[in-house]
Amino acid sequence: MSQQLTRKERAEHLYRVITSERFLTKQGLGNEVPFFIYPFPAAEGLSMTEDRADLIERVSHAGVKVLNLSLYELSLGILEERGILDDVLSAEPDMEKSELRELLQGVLDVHEHLIPKIAEAIDLQAHDVIFLSGIGKVYPYIRSHNVLNNLQSTAKDKPTVLFFPGNYTHSTATGGSLDLFGLLHDDKYYRAFNILNYEV
Repeated sequence: MSQQLTRKERAEHLYRVITSERFLTKQGLGNEVPFFIYPFPAAEGLSMTEDRADLIERVSHAGVKVLNLSLYELSLGILEERGILDDVLSAEPDMEKSELRELLQGVLDVHEHLIPKIAEAIDLQAHDVIFLSGIGKVYPYIRSHNVLNNLQSTAKDKPTVLFFPGNYTHSTATGGSLDLFGLLHDDKYYRAFNILNYEV
């Protein structure tokens, strides 16, 4: 299966996969972490918010509980909790982009701050699958491969789906390549599966 599918065909495939026993029980993954990438055309970013909400509602009717996490919302929450959101917003117009990136990468350190927030959400809400979204909104402060690498010890019990606006290619020879918006190479990540290629 490929990204050439229509939006409706991709939505139906996701529904079939996410409600399948094979997916929910992590069958066919060997000893790999249950991480899946859902690459979608970046131009569909706004409609993806609706599609994800529809999917969550549909799978809930099938008895599947989704923990829906936005990396963007989590990041804003971290800045707010640390009492610096207003300071960052007021300083941003006068800062060089490189200064802002360095500041936010430090304040939003994936290992120190973001993963503990995700772990907290995992512990608080019963779920069968985790949806991660918002990677396009937090790039380049937070990188998808960094989130996935650090999440391996925290989110290994349930399948995790990263909604990725761009391309994800994977081969045994070259590993995985994440290309945000189909343009920006976001490093290699070897351990995730393209959910569009997952058979049920």
